[in-house]
Amino acid sequence: MKRPSISGEDKRRRKRYLTATLVTCITLAMVGGSLHVMKLGTMRMDEMRGKAGYNVSDMSDHIRSAGEELYLQAANEEKGKDILSYTPDEARAVLSDEQWRDVSWMVSIPAGVFTMGTDDARTNVQNRPAHRVRTGAYKIDKYPVTQAQYARFIAANHYRVPLNWKDGKMPRGMALHPVTMVSWYNARDYCAWAGKRLPTEAEWEKAARGDDARRWPWGSVMFPENLNTYYKVGHTTPVNAYPQGASPYGVMDMAGNVQEWVADEFTPYPGTPARGQVFEAKEIDTNYHRGSEEKERLVYFVMRGGSWKSDPFSTYTFHRNYSMPNYASDFFGFRCAMDDQPKEKKP
Repeated sequence: MKRPSISGEDKRRRKRYLTATLVTCITLAMVGGSLHVMKLGTMRMDEMRGKAGYNVSDMSDHIRSAGEELYLQAANEEKGKDILSYTPDEARAVLSDEQWRDVSWMVSIPAGVFTMGTDDARTNVQNRPAHRVRTGAYKIDKYPVTQAQYARFIAANHYRVPLNWKDGKMPRGMALHPVTMVSWYNARDYCAWAGKRLPTEAEWEKAARGDDARRWPWGSVMFPENLNTYYKVGHTTPVNAYPQGASPYGVMDMAGNVQEWVADEFTPYPGTPARGQVFEAKEIDTNYHRGSEEKERLVYFVMRGGSWKSDPFSTYTFHRNYSMPNYASDFFGFRCAMDDQPKEKKP
């Protein structure tokens, strides 16, 4: 039996129907996929909350709005210098002789070339590109500067105490934790008092990753047990708490715990794909300054290493964070460095 012929109009109607059906199926698939992703995201957020070191409902006690700590820091700079703190003998008695020797140790880094930065397109644009950099020989602190070390600095100079010290004293049990609530200026002043200086950005990165371009101090695979990050603990930890996280040179705590000030202003790498606006400091209205010259210098300074608050990607050895030099927070710290003068050869 001969099939009836289909008119042109029927063909067009069927084609429209099939197209509409296809579009509907695709739309439903996309909606379903989006709902699935949202569900996974919710599960992931629940997992993150479960791993947080404190109740998320208390998060406001740990994270303040942008600029708030800057105002608090400014006020503390003015009144904090009048707060009575440790005497030199009291500060010295905070640690044992063995502990003082350990936290005061510096690691020698040989002169040579290493790979700085990365070509990984998934990382922040300011971290690119990878490029070869030569450093001279230098020494860098084995650990970030501790609360105990900073107490001796305060005692010797009648320097103002950090914002999170109550009644002029460090929090109980925190002597071996890294000092926090320190601005770039505070870090610079401490290093000068100690006869040292802040490490350059290149020196910091080389000490953290060695000459094999590793992603973390211990290698290129993330091991959560090697560092304090991602709110896993919820606060700083002693600087010697993660010996398994040592760098190739034996430098400790260079991933997580506190992100560390370095000497350099935040400027682009040669050939970077980052836009210039990334490196331009955004002004925060405040009356805080420590001198007319520093008041007018509206620049970012580099910070390295990530912190106890950071996501794991911020703890890459090549990751560059940045902040205004007069800003301080409960996850900002630092360590010092110095030139390593080669010994003169005997004739």
